[in-house]
Amino acid sequence: MKKLTLSEKNTKIAGVCGGFGEYLNIDPTIVRIIWIVGTIISFGTGILAYLLCWILIPYTNRD
Repeated sequence: MKKLTLSEKNTKIAGVCGGFGEYLNIDPTIVRIIWIVGTIISFGTGILAYLLCWILIPYTNRD
């Protein structure tokens, strides 16, 4: 079963969008563009959502 984690490879700030891109099997750049547009449309709520995801989504286990 696939698990949502922060990306270690596709990071710009914290790896949140990279993690969503890897989880959904799409290019992280598309996720970033959607996130930015959503943040603009929602008057900055996307920034709060990004911070919450950064705190709540675990890092990849390096076993």
